[in-house]
Amino acid sequence: MTEQKDLELYDRSHQKLRTFSPIDPSHIRIYFCGPTVYDQVHLGNLRAMFCADLLVRTLRAYYPKVTFVRNITDIDDKIIIRAAENKEDISALTQRMSELFHQNTSALAILPPDIEPRATEHLPEMISIIQTLLKKGHAYQADNQIFFNVQTFSTYGALSGRTLENELSGARIEVSSSKKKPQDFILWKPSLENEPGWDSPFGRGRPGWHIECSAMSQKYLGDNFDIHGGGSDLLFPHHENERAQSLCCFDNSKFAQYWVHSGMLTINGEKMSKSLGNFFTVQDALERAPGEALRLLFLMTHYRSPLDFTWEKLSEAKKMMDRFYRALSLYEMDYNTNNDDIPPMIESLRNDLNTADLIRNLHLLTDQIQQQDKNSLSAAKRLYKTGHFVGLFQTSPQDWFQSGDDEEKKRIESLIQKRQNAKKVRDFRTADKIRDDLFSQGIILEDKAQGTIWRKA
Repeated sequence: MTEQKDLELYDRSHQKLRTFSPIDPSHIRIYFCGPTVYDQVHLGNLRAMFCADLLVRTLRAYYPKVTFVRNITDIDDKIIIRAAENKEDISALTQRMSELFHQNTSALAILPPDIEPRATEHLPEMISIIQTLLKKGHAYQADNQIFFNVQTFSTYGALSGRTLENELSGARIEVSSSKKKPQDFILWKPSLENEPGWDSPFGRGRPGWHIECSAMSQKYLGDNFDIHGGGSDLLFPHHENERAQSLCCFDNSKFAQYWVHSGMLTINGEKMSKSLGNFFTVQDALERAPGEALRLLFLMTHYRSPLDFTWEKLSEAKKMMDRFYRALSLYEMDYNTNNDDIPPMIESLRNDLNTADLIRNLHLLTDQIQQQDKNSLSAAKRLYKTGHFVGLFQTSPQDWFQSGDDEEKKRIESLIQKRQNAKKVRDFRTADKIRDDLFSQGIILEDKAQGTIWRKA
């Protein structure tokens, strides 16, 4: 761990850059909203997870302990509907989608959270919050449903910048004739016999979406914690509603001190979403490029800025990773890193996670390496350590350039062995033909003292 430095973060609740001043410098506490596991996550969802990962990596460079909580929403109407469509048990659906989500985050080198609570495991905490809100007059019961009364919270809308006067237009507000005001939101709803439900003082039912995160963040991080975050699409109503019910429930609570939101991933300028049908899954991307290329694509744009996704941009990121790995391949190195050995080039991340400067430095280091002079080995080590810190260089250059399925690798290795055998008997015509045939397939052979190695062009 390096000497503690100031970190500037854009705090959405203040709508400006603020110096990060933790509640307890010896223990930073962060909560980010995780996936609703009814389907595969799309690239827009993963960008928010990537943002959290980058923030946590940066904080761990400067603080001795960081507790990162990212939940899984496994109670939701979308889950109920999808399970019914699939004729599948709800628990089987959520387990399958959770496992796929973990595979996707692993492919992008997104580190697992310290704590990953599931909504279904925290019903008592949710019920307790609802009871407190009812007792304090911030909630009311109507037609077997419990609603939060936004009129009782004077700063409702302060986080998102919306107001009750304009009826928070454009927001995703549930319609119900039982509400006192259209902006009131559900805390508890009854469940039909064929729907998942839990016994409660309000009858058998299930919680609303917003109450889940309030319960889980409070249980693991307390009434006050440092940072809450997610995609900017969660700013309203989800985060606004979380803030309202938590501040009203817990006495003297300030809830989250900083609010960090990542920008939208768009397709032709439109938000990538399942409802619009204009989305790509992580699996779609991994069929075209390795996960590190997708991670680099995210790093190339500031986390708060919109990122318009195209396959061409992913291809360019793959070529950029090829350039970095080709430079690293010029030197033999131990491709392991000490997490306590923080490279100085990450200093740019202190400026609201400014990854553009960091990527620029990676290119400058690559230029130095390619000169192959007395400074090149040092530049290669710095390139590796800096890139590895932000989740790149998860493999060796040889493995990067030899990516492919096992059958393809076996075929190439077999041809290389045939070429070696041909050279031993001085059949250079056959050896050259094998080399040229592989080159025409995009496979480059390099004869070295220790033997022949290959890579993709």
